Amino acid sequence: MSGHSKWATTKHKKAVIDAKRGKMFAKLIKNIEVAARTGGGDPAGNPTLYDAIQKAKKSSVPNNNIDNAVKRGSGLEAGGADWQTIMYEGYGPNGVALLIECLTDNRNRAATEVRTALTRNGGTFADAGSVSYLFNRKGVIVVPKGDLSEDDLMLAVLEAGAEEINDLGDSFEVVSEPADFPAVRKALQDAGIEYDSAESSLVPTMTVPVDEEGARKVLKLIDVLEDSDDVQNIFANADISDEILAAIDA
Repeated sequence: MSGHSKWATTKHKKAVIDAKRGKMFAKLIKNIEVAARTGGGDPAGNPTLYDAIQKAKKSSVPNNNIDNAVKRGSGLEAGGADWQTIMYEGYGPNGVALLIECLTDNRNRAATEVRTALTRNGGTFADAGSVSYLFNRKGVIVVPKGDLSEDDLMLAVLEAGAEEINDLGDSFEVVSEPADFPAVRKALQDAGIEYDSAESSLVPTMTVPVDEEGARKVLKLIDVLEDSDDVQNIFANADISDEILAAIDA
């Protein structure tokens, strides 16, 4: 049942650092706006919106910003943009596969920024379908450890359809098939277990081990991509060891 998702660990540690940046707020707000537009402005009847709001709150986004985003998305307030989701595919240094999810109101700008970031940082733009087959869509829930044991967590989510629990150090990652994702999330809520985030994610089916030099290059490319306002999520199949991560952090 238990594995160890190296990329998830990397993303998790990066998220702690990136949360200090203002761009993270803007991306969380955009998520809320899109969720409200897609499924309505009532979090009780729109689980995607509920999770987007919870994630924003845990990242200290002010409540009035959250409320305004819900109103814009649900049409109660003017000013909502026509956000489009576009997935770009590419390769980074060391042949690391990248899926770059954009949420944008300008496709040409998004494509240009992604292509420029890749070509200037040792990456290449790839044709549609040439990278995406290396990833599977999964439901991913990150649960802080606190006093929670892996056995307790497994007991809560196993029957609901969870297929994997990964140890991310200070938290657990619960992975499920997209169809089982709502039931797994509800099982956690019913068990009174708090979670930091719950979202649809792309998980690599195979990973590429990288050394410290390669890891630095890959993480630099990802930082540059994340600096684009249009880039919402980045999924990679880099396998970066804990030792290399620690060396880079130092």
